[in-house]
Parts: sequence; structure tokens; C-alpha cells
Amino acid sequence: MTAHPDPVAAADGAAEHPTPASVRRALRRAADGRSLDVDEATALLAATGAELDELLAIAGAVRDAGLRDAGRPGVITYSRKVFIPLTRLCRDRCHYCTFATVPGRLPAAYLDRDEVLAIARAGAAQGCKEALFTLGDRPEERWPAARQWLDERGYDSTVDYLRACAIAVLEETGLLPHLNPGVLSWAELQRLKPVAPSMGMMLETTATRLWSEPGGPHFGSPDKEPAVRLRAIADAGRVGVPYTTGLLIGIGETRRERVESLFAIRSAAREYGHIQEVILQNFRAKPDTAMRGMPDAELRDLAATVAVGRILLGPSARLQAPPNLVAGEYALLLRAGIDDWGGVSPVTPDHVNPERPWPQIEELARRTADAGFTLRERLTIYPEYVRRGGAWLDPRLTGHVAALAEADTGLADSAARPVGRPWQEPEEVFPSTGRTDLHATIDTTGRTDDRRGDFDQVYGDWAEVAGRISVPTGVGAATGTDGDADLRAGLRLAAEDPAALLQPRHTDAALALFAADGVALDQLCRIADDVRRDTVGDDVTYVVNRNINFSNVCYVGCRFCAFAQRERDADAYRLSAQQVADRAEEAWQAGATEVCMQGGIDPALPVTAYVDLVRAVKQRVPQLHVHAFSPMEIVTAAAKAGVPVRDWLVRLREAGLDTIPGTAAEILDDDVRWVLTKGKLPAATWVEVVTTAHEVGLRSSSTMMYGHVDHPAQWLAHFRVLAGVQDRTGGFTEFVALPFVHTNAPIYLAGLARPGPTWRENRVVHAMARLLLHGRIDNIQCSWVKLGDEGTVAMLRGGCNDLGGTLMEETISRMAGSANGSARTVAQLQAIAAAAGRPAVQRSTAYQR
Repeated sequence: MTAHPDPVAAADGAAEHPTPASVRRALRRAADGRSLDVDEATALLAATGAELDELLAIAGAVRDAGLRDAGRPGVITYSRKVFIPLTRLCRDRCHYCTFATVPGRLPAAYLDRDEVLAIARAGAAQGCKEALFTLGDRPEERWPAARQWLDERGYDSTVDYLRACAIAVLEETGLLPHLNPGVLSWAELQRLKPVAPSMGMMLETTATRLWSEPGGPHFGSPDKEPAVRLRAIADAGRVGVPYTTGLLIGIGETRRERVESLFAIRSAAREYGHIQEVILQNFRAKPDTAMRGMPDAELRDLAATVAVGRILLGPSARLQAPPNLVAGEYALLLRAGIDDWGGVSPVTPDHVNPERPWPQIEELARRTADAGFTLRERLTIYPEYVRRGGAWLDPRLTGHVAALAEADTGLADSAARPVGRPWQEPEEVFPSTGRTDLHATIDTTGRTDDRRGDFDQVYGDWAEVAGRISVPTGVGAATGTDGDADLRAGLRLAAEDPAALLQPRHTDAALALFAADGVALDQLCRIADDVRRDTVGDDVTYVVNRNINFSNVCYVGCRFCAFAQRERDADAYRLSAQQVADRAEEAWQAGATEVCMQGGIDPALPVTAYVDLVRAVKQRVPQLHVHAFSPMEIVTAAAKAGVPVRDWLVRLREAGLDTIPGTAAEILDDDVRWVLTKGKLPAATWVEVVTTAHEVGLRSSSTMMYGHVDHPAQWLAHFRVLAGVQDRTGGFTEFVALPFVHTNAPIYLAGLARPGPTWRENRVVHAMARLLLHGRIDNIQCSWVKLGDEGTVAMLRGGCNDLGGTLMEETISRMAGSANGSARTVAQLQAIAAAAGRPAVQRSTAYQR
């Protein structure tokens, strides 16, 4: 095996070998509460002797301040748990690991359900409250024995079996699952969140060379690529999972690399607020591994790393060092700034470090008290997240957690004993609550405040978000001159073969058109309108419909959304199925042919709510077309129901769903989506949901929201994604351009987004939609809600042929600050068309006349 660099001796610039002066300077800055950069933090890792003592004292003071702020001064926590090794098979090949093994050394590829429950029941009998599921990453992708075991029992994947076992533990024992299945996708996190109050995965290191270079500890392990792990950690934040992560120190990383890893964790914690604890674990060499000859990480290094971690991560971070790996140096780690000992089991061994037995809990309490602290039990979900609830805890877990937690502190109730309780939510009619007249009063009394009550927390750290905004290079700057070769080429292509502008070889021409202004923009809009006339004629179409937003309670934290409210906010509401049916019937009596139903991702809605809403409308007005549920609603409901998206869509279709809105698209580029939306589905998942809907017979609209933190190159990429879906399915009925309404949008109030698109951008986006989608999507719709009547007329003269609907009520844009009202009569829509010099014709949702 290739020798690893000594983490202390390996050089990576001057910071790797700091001078005594640089260590002292960094200590002074830390003592003064100054922000440290990577070089300064790296210098602190070299502190020894009196300087190390000073470093530990600074870190300890930061920890103590955080505990006081949390309302538990002097309290060090731990979790009483059982360790459930669901499978020891893994597709990775970490060179220090003795947990992962091969099928021939195991009696079976997985523990069966009875074995899992036996461990959990033994833990419950000993007063444990946590069931820690540890397992290898996706073993079925490497080991045929794992694939066969799952197939024989009807499970599609290890994640599916893990979900089933977590539910069994909740229902049969009452222990709270903490899941450590390794790298998970956004969709998998959505599936697992309803069955576990917390999850986790060690980052270990951001040093890519330890993964990519032969002989490195992670070489040959696809799930240990730092970029992959960082994405999984971020996805956990987007889904709102209280998450545990951390570092494994002494595996060959340099001091600087160790600090860079801490900075990466801090960045994720600030952006999403989901890192409930950070484990700083020292490497201990194990026999029968490729790294058996590596020296153990020194406890001095561990203490210095804990102290630097505490200083970098701040007083509110929860830092843990496993007590069975510190060789009795409890006091040293407490001085360094930890405030948690992690999970300790009176029943099961540490299966990852089996040679290091857990300390007795009584001994841990005594050693903690000797250092001047009090040991208290916590749950697997940290107290801060217990108290916040809402976005962090699925409603189906609320009762399980409440049964074991102190109501005032969120810590474990020492007198409580876990008891199995039902996990499945009851199938009941959901009641209406809150400001249910908001659809009407938004146009009279307006919203109560310009922002929701948790504005400063729910969207993450705005400074971290700002750092993610991409700046275009070489695109977006208008030339406005007819002499520009790309612009001339683009205009020529727009007139002769507009759809060809989507081809990569014509990217420069397309971007030049997006930058068009003045005479060139007028020419572009004339060409787009000529293409419109040739494609669909002069009729301006509209649908008589009603929007019904059945709930605005949502904790996803989309940074552009002014509609979402917490349940306790003054403007929050939830409609019952009866009220939705009443509004649908009112719409039908007023001449509507369609209802469009969408809502927030409301955690209190039962999983049956979506089907119930469709059925309620269809039972009341069978002829009414139901156009409902964004891809985000669909994917989260499917995850909540524990079924594939395809099965969920079929269930909705059978209930009476006719089509779906292609909303929640925003910009189909994850770089901009993660700035805009925080927790909304990734672009690939949006494509998957819409494509699947088309395949099961549910057509959809398509949309793009623009004018915020985006740029023309991202618009072009978005159109290419839509064209690709349409080429495969033919399921899009129209494209709707949605100008960003900025007034009350959180990302605008935070100073990060533009104040919506310019007039030039509105004209160019609508014209380019007509041209880029030519031959694929015939109907281009403009939004009178967002553009106003005058703006809508201009778009009708620049390529658009559709006005959308009468709406009857419109809450989402109005909450954001749109000043164009919530409804238009048929006569008003006809007047808009007439102002553009064209006739208006009523259509169906699917554009039938």
C-alpha cells in the first residue's frame, strides 16, 4: 500500500508549518472573537503546551456561552441507544474499515425484521430511546447476494428495506430510529424523513486526493468522493432533515485539509441550518485492514481539532467526540469544547469500533461531573429541533418524539420508557383552519406583514446563499447593434429555422438574441409574432377556470416564495375538502371548465388529502377538469405514501385527476435552483415526475420563472430541457413564462435578487419561447397576473397566443406583491385580446375549442 503523508509533517504551503508568531496571532484573533480564515485555523492546529491550553480555554468559553444561550448551562448530553447493523455489506472499499465484510462471512446479507426487533426490544427494556441503524452503502450494487436477498423479500433497494425496518421499530418498540445509510439522494431523503427523526453521514474529509489517488484510504469507494458526500449533506438540508456529520481525523489528511473540511461543514450548516451535531473522531488503526500500520491519531491532535472546530462552528454548534475512542481522556475533550458524548449503548457494542467498548453510563456521568459538568440524556433528534418541530419533524413522528421528550427542554424525559405506537396517520378528513378568506381579502386588506415570522431562520444564512449566485461570463450583455455577427446570424435563423436556435452549435446566436435590444429586439418580436401567426393563427385563447390554493402552510423554505406561511402565522390557512368542493361548484356555476389546485407542502395534510381533494371535486362536479398538483407536491406526497411516483400518479389519475401544472420548475438548473428554492426538488427529479406523468396519460403545462438570480445562459438551458422532454413524450400543452414578482419575495428582501425582469427581458423571453419551442410546443402563454393588461398586450404582439385563465382567485402572486388583481372576467380577457388587434376564443385545458 502507498504510504500516506504524515498529517503533521506533510507540507501544503506555509500554513502547514506555522511559525510561533502565526500561532500566537491566530490565538489573539480567536480570543477576541474575530473570524478566522483557513490559514489562521490551520495554524491553531499546531498549538502545543501553554498555547494549546489557551486554545482549549477559548474553545471551552465559546461552548459554555452556547450552552447558556440554549438554556442548559453546564449540561453535556448523550443518547442512550442500541446499535442495529442492518447489513455489513457495502459497495465501498474503505481501507480502514472492519465493519464492512463479504457475504461469505455473514449468515445472511441483512438482519431480518425479527432480528432487528429483537435488538430494539432489548434496548427498550434497558431504557434506550434511540435505534441507530448502521449499514453499508448500496450493497446490492456490488454483491449479488444482497440483490437476491432483497428480491426474495420484495424490496427494490436497501433504502426500501431500511424504511420498512424503521417503521417496524417505531410501531413495535417506540425507539426513535437514527439512520446512517451513507449517501442518499434528495428523493431517498424524502422517503426516509417520515420514518426517522434524524439521519447522518460522516463527511470524513474533503481531501479529494485521499479518494482519487491509488493507495488512498478511500480509493475505490464511489460513495467517499467528497463532492458526492457534500451534495448528500446539502440535500439533507434541502429536505429539512436534522443531520449528523463529522470528520475522521488522522487518515492521511493535512492540517489544512482538515480545516477546509470544517469550513465545508460550517458552510452547509449556515446555508440550511440542519447540522444538529458534528462528530470529530480520531482514527484508530484496526488489524486486518489495509491501514493497520498507520499510527493512531494523537489525542492532542483530536483536542486541537475539537477546539478549532468549536471556534469555527460557533457556540450554537453541537460537537461530539466518541467516548470509547479517547483512552480515558474525558477531561481533555471537555476542555476542548465538546458538549456531547454521542450515542452510548448499555446493550450492543460499537460495531464500527468493536475493539473499543462503550464506557458504562454511570462512569461517563462521573467523569463528566469531575470536570464540572452535568450529564443529561437527549434523543436522537437534538433538543433545538424537537422544540422547533414544523419543518424538521414529520407529523407522523411527533407523537413518538413527544412521548420521550421533556416539553420544556426538548431533552429526553428520564422517566419515559419507549412504547410502540402506530406510525401510519389516521385516514381522516382534514379540517379547515386559519385565514381561509385570504383569496378574497388579499385584494382588500392585503397580507398581514411583508414577511413570515421566521424570516431570519427558515431560509438559511443569506451570506452563504449569496456566495452561490453564479455570475455569467460573456453572456447577457446586449450589443444592440445590427453589425454584430452573432445577432445577425440569430435573427436570420429565427426567421428561417427558429427551432435550430436550441442546437448547441447555435448557442452564441441564441444568447445574442436574448441580449437583443432596440431595433434588434423589435425585429425579434416581429419574427416571433410571424411564427405565431403561421403556427396557431390569430386567435387569442383563454380558459374559464378557478385557482384553488388549498393550503399555504409550508416549511420547504423556498427563498423566492412569499406565499408560504408557518401554521401559526397570521395569514396561514388550510381548506377542507368540503370547502374546496364548494369553490369548485361555484366555479362551475360561473361557467368554469377547469379548477387548478395547488398548495404548500403542508406537513399536517394526511397523505390521503391529494386523492381526497380530487375525488371531492369530481363527486361534486363530474364534468369539471381537474388540473392539479405541481411536481413538488407529487414527489413529496409519493414519498410520504411510500410508493413510487408512477404508482402515485396512477392513483391520482384513477381518482379523477386530468392534467398537472408544470410549475415548481423555476429554472431547471440546480446551480440557480439551490439559491432560489433551498429545499425544492432537483431539476432531474422535476423532469422525472413530468415525464412519468406524461407516460401515464397526464399531460402538463411547462413554465419558467425568470428575472431573479438567473441569466440568459440558464434560460437557454431551461428551454433545452423542456424541448428534450417534449421530444420524448409530447405531453406539454403549453409554455408559460412567469416573470418574478419581487416585492415581498424573501430573496429580494434579503438584497440578493433583482427586482424582477426588465421590460426588455419580458419581451425577449416571450419572443424566444415562441422561437425556441417552435415545432414542439405550439401554445405560448403570457401571465396577466404578473404582467398587467398593458404588458400582456405587448406579449401578444411578440409571439404569444394565450392569456391563461380567468382564475377567479389568485393568491400566490398577490402575496408576492403583484398589483394586477386576482381575477379577470371573460369580457376583460376579450378586451385584452382586442387591444392587441385579435379575436379571443375560449378553449379547454388541453386547448380544444
